[in-house]
Amino acid sequence: MAAPPPADAAAVRMPGAGFVRHRSTQLKEAAFAAVLLFLLGLALLTLIVLLVDIFVDGVGGLSGQFLTDTPSRIDPSSSGIGPAITGTLYLMAVCAAFIIPVGVASAVYLEEYADRNNWFNRFIEVNIQNLAAVPSIVYGVLGLAFLVRGPISLGNVVMAGGLTLGLLVLPVVIVTGREAIRAVPPSIREGSMALGATKWQTIWKQVLPASIPGIATGVILALSRAIGETAPLIVVGAVAFLTSSSVSLLDGQFSALPITIFGWTADSETDFHALAASAIIVLMVILLAMNAVAIWLRNRYEQKW
Repeated sequence: MAAPPPADAAAVRMPGAGFVRHRSTQLKEAAFAAVLLFLLGLALLTLIVLLVDIFVDGVGGLSGQFLTDTPSRIDPSSSGIGPAITGTLYLMAVCAAFIIPVGVASAVYLEEYADRNNWFNRFIEVNIQNLAAVPSIVYGVLGLAFLVRGPISLGNVVMAGGLTLGLLVLPVVIVTGREAIRAVPPSIREGSMALGATKWQTIWKQVLPASIPGIATGVILALSRAIGETAPLIVVGAVAFLTSSSVSLLDGQFSALPITIFGWTADSETDFHALAASAIIVLMVILLAMNAVAIWLRNRYEQKW
């Protein structure tokens, strides 16, 4: 039996043992890391400056009256965002009612039933991925052509705006839903079907309950994106100045926080710019609350397999 090779010879044979980084390579790596840190710091500094500027201009305008009053084109001191908040809540309700069943059903079909060798299913998957990168103004034009006018002709109402926003964020819900369903171990499915359950019973009783945290997180993040969109709402006919806080799904005009902010920032009077900053703070608080709920749901109900 041959004697084992010496330790130094064995070390030389190990993968990567002969690789030596030259000083120039180390300097390039350090320079690249420094550039990345500089760009990150620049981005954070820009964000901090913007936030500080908004808070300085807008904190003084926050009050209970500001949250309930209607906007005014003449008197900034009596303007509020009551109709905008009401319209935003209605838009998010319509959007959620549309994206949750459609998005979850699409995710279940593509992940559990679709044949990946079928060209039609591959075509759907590619288009879902591409639709996630389509500019929001394109969805606004689509909503105007098919929902506001066109075949459906709902008019400039909350239902048309909510469905347009739903089409915008639907690809996000489908993708996150598929990832949540895919994260459920195959052994859960196999064990359920081994006990006599059908495929649908396995999905309904085992897979979907286990994937609810991921799906709920994706839905909330999708709504967080939809709540800040302005371009689609402008196209479908949302108004910046609405004198009534009452909103109907299928009748009458509607407003939303992004539209009101856009209208105030475009005004020539500087007092309205301060009101826009106050409305931006309210919108950011709503967004932070929604994202906090998403993080809590993920941490509270996430299962370790």
